[in-house]
Amino acid sequence: TTTIRNKPKAFSFSYSKLKNFETCPKRHYHYEIAKDIVEPEGEALQYGNAVHKALAEALTGKALPKHFSHLQQWVDKVNPDTGKLLVEQNLAITNEFEPCEWFSKDAWCRAKTDVVKIKGRVALAVDWKTGKIVEDGSQLAIMAQCVFSHHPEVEAIRTEFIWLKEDATTRAEFTRAKMAEVWNGLLPRVALLRHAHETTTFPPKPGGLCRKWC
Repeated sequence: TTTIRNKPKAFSFSYSKLKNFETCPKRHYHYEIAKDIVEPEGEALQYGNAVHKALAEALTGKALPKHFSHLQQWVDKVNPDTGKLLVEQNLAITNEFEPCEWFSKDAWCRAKTDVVKIKGRVALAVDWKTGKIVEDGSQLAIMAQCVFSHHPEVEAIRTEFIWLKEDATTRAEFTRAKMAEVWNGLLPRVALLRHAHETTTFPPKPGGLCRKWC
């Protein structure tokens, strides 16, 4: 005999799921829900994974490989000798903005951080970027909230995208007291994603991706 559970999983989201849904709901469904389409790991993704691995190891004491030595400036910038350093964190929160485990059934929002440095009541959160510059404060805001939820001592945080190929940064600063205002802008977008999941409604949105896979 075979038992098939038809009850959908509890709703949860991340920045990437929200962005991909807004780009094209149908593509989001196939890639991240049905998972019946798998994109091959191209050179850009392989390079990005190698860079992230090298930087994570460098922040925990290992020397950068010679071909990544030009990234030493960013390791020095994070300055692992001062403050509490947390490398490659997987942070999840409930819909009450309480911290929870990554795979918890109560996980509502998830965010990954490449580097978090905490000094007293202030923190720095960094996301390494290996592609072209695309500024989106929503990802930084979600990252900030997850840090606030998991570290109640933090009252203010500077978040940064560090664009490694462009030698540039995108910064946004958040305070715990102002996060309610931030979520006033995010929650309507999350509600649309949740409604799509609950009704299994993922219409295509014609665009540049269509020829490739739809």
